[in-house]
This record gives sequence, structure tokens and C-alpha cells, in this order.
Amino acid sequence: MTPELFIAKRIRFGKGEDGHRTIPPSVRIAMTGIALGLAVMILSVAIFTGFKKEVRNKVIGFGSHIQITNFDSNSSYESVPIAVSAALLDSLRTFPGIRRAETFATKLGILKTDTDFQGILLKGVDTDYDWTFFRNNLKEGTLPALDSGKTSTDVLLSKYLSDLLDLHTDDTFLAYFIQDDIRARRFRITGIYETGFPDYDKLFVPADIRQVRRLNGWDEDQVSGIELTVDNYETLDQTAENLYFEMAGKHDRSGNAFYTRSVKELNPAVFGWLDILDINVVVILLLMTAVSGFAMISGLLILILERTNMIGILKALGQNNTSLRKVFLYIAFFLIGKGMFWGNIIGITLCLLQSRLHVIPLDPAVYYLDAVPIDLTFPALILLNIGTLTASMLMLLVPSCLITRIDPAKAIRFE
Repeated sequence: MTPELFIAKRIRFGKGEDGHRTIPPSVRIAMTGIALGLAVMILSVAIFTGFKKEVRNKVIGFGSHIQITNFDSNSSYESVPIAVSAALLDSLRTFPGIRRAETFATKLGILKTDTDFQGILLKGVDTDYDWTFFRNNLKEGTLPALDSGKTSTDVLLSKYLSDLLDLHTDDTFLAYFIQDDIRARRFRITGIYETGFPDYDKLFVPADIRQVRRLNGWDEDQVSGIELTVDNYETLDQTAENLYFEMAGKHDRSGNAFYTRSVKELNPAVFGWLDILDINVVVILLLMTAVSGFAMISGLLILILERTNMIGILKALGQNNTSLRKVFLYIAFFLIGKGMFWGNIIGITLCLLQSRLHVIPLDPAVYYLDAVPIDLTFPALILLNIGTLTASMLMLLVPSCLITRIDPAKAIRFE
């Protein structure tokens, strides 16, 4: 054990005249500031990360990570079809970074009841469609049965449309579609879903892709596009770029060119908004680090002033300024560590309470979520702790220089 560490431990863990270890109130306040600052940082990162992840997953759930459509299709839901062969689907499913490839077809229509009507987007999916997203958001009923040999009339309806039009599971309704003329189709509601994303909930009606093909007058191999799910979201941009160049120059049997876009390109407003949240997190982290650092600076200065006499004696005995600075930096390290310990306890406890009990609710119409989301990972927690400790210790280097200005002769006489 070095002399500096020994002295620091004696000061930090030693006992006063009454037999109890005493910590000045100012130092306690500094430790409290560090604890609260770290707790706020943990909560901020967990909430913002959770919010971004939940909103992102909802958007992806309605349209997957990457879509391949007709190059001539515009941004509307009335798409120009592409012919998709089994060989193309097989090649996409084995493309590096791709986990699933599914076809879909869309058709705009009007859902009408005896008392009201509402515009909808009938999204046709095939028998191999991954229903995980809608299954997780299913409020009542069951998923549509699309495995039979004949075209199914089963659909899912959102809770938004269900409440608006007073429709329930097992009810039937008429939907009207415009092609060369007006076509009416009757559908049966097998389940009600609610994602909390009203912009999509009030529009999407998942159904059998064969219904949409008939409404559009398409052949059996024609679809609006292909939805692709990637293995890792972090590599989405690179995978989408690789796939874009892979599909560039390729055409279907009718000569239509393929157009590849990622979910970020399809929904720039949503993902641009989510990117802005990163700036908010950085601002909060910087502010909390500054508050914690300045609180600890004041605590260290108080410790130095209270130990002026001891500093003078140690200098008179031959201890140099660098060694004395190390002593007080060790003490600061112990105090910061204790503050961070309680900050972790507070932050993690609050995260667990919100994650398990949903203590703080949200209005889905405003925030797209029914409760404050939490997503705290171990790497993020470690980085926060390392960053807080490093920043606090660096900020204490300057005030520790006060020790070099203390004169031993005057300090020994100091009371």
C-alpha cells in the first residue's frame, strides 16, 4: 500500500473524537449530488433508448426493415405491381444479413357500416407471413386463418377502427374498392389489435394477399413488393445498401425495375425525429456530469481547507505537493465511488419499477406508448459509470492544485 493511499484511508475511514466517522455536510451534499446525477443519467439513457426502440419496432412491425417495390411506384399506397418468382425469394432469403423475405400487396378502400365509414389500407399477406408483431399487440380474438386452399375473408381490425365504427370480433363488414369500377367485398373480423401508433392503426387492415390480387386484377405472382427482415438492426444501413446494388439493373418478367429502400427511407420523418432525441440525451448527460463534478469540486475544497493544518505538517515532514494531491484525489475517489454506488441503486431500482409495474403511464395518442419505456443494457450502464468517474476525477485535478499554494509554516499555525 502506498503512503498516499494509507493516509487517504485513515482520513476517509478514521474516526473522530466521539468514536464515529464524520463526513462534513458539504461533502455529504457533494456525494448526494453525484448519486442523484448518476441516477438521472441512468434513467435518461434507459427512457430515451426504450422510447426509440419501441417506436422503431412499431414502424418496422407495419413494414419490415427493407422493402423492394416497383421502381415506378410513388410514395402512395396504390402501387405498381412486380412479378416475384420463387427463385428471387430464395435468393433474397440467403442474402447476407437477411433473415426473412415475404411478399405483400396493398389496396386502398373504404370500410362502411350502417352508420359510418372510414378509409383503410387492405394489406394482403401470404401464408408464410410472420404474425409476431400483430400477435404481440392482439387485444382480443385470433389471427386470420390463411392456410386453407381457398381465399380467406378473415382480417384483423385495429381497436381504433373497432371503436370508431362499433365493430367487434366475428362481425362482418363491407369494404369498397375502386379499380375500373367500384367493387365491394365482405370481410370477417377475427381479432382486434392495438399498437398505440394511431397513424398506422387507423389505416392498416391485414388480410389475405389473394383478396388484394383479385381486387387489383393481378396475376398469381404479382405483388406490391417484398418485405425483408434483417438479422441485426445495427447493420441495417449497410445491408440495405448492399441489397440496393444487388437489385440494381434487375427486372421482373415484365421488364419492371426493382427499387430497394430501408425503413428509414420510407419513414424519414419518424426516424429524423428519433435522431433528434439523441441530442437531448447528450445535453442531459453533460448537464448532470457538470452538476456532479462541481458538487464534488466544492466538497474537495472543503476537505482541503479543513485539513490545512495536516497538510502543513506533512509538508514539513517532507511530503511533496504531488504526493499530497494524490492523497486528496484518493479521498475524492472514495467519496465519488460511494455516491455512484447509491446512484446506481436508485437509478436501477426506478428502472426496474417502471419496467415491471408501469408506474408512470403515457397517453398513446401523444407518445405512441401507454407507459414510459425502459431499455437499460449492461454495456450502457458500465459506460455511464466509467464516464461519470472519469469526468469527475478530471474535474478535480485543478482544485487539487490548491494544495501547492499552502505554506507549511503558516498552515501549522492555522486553526
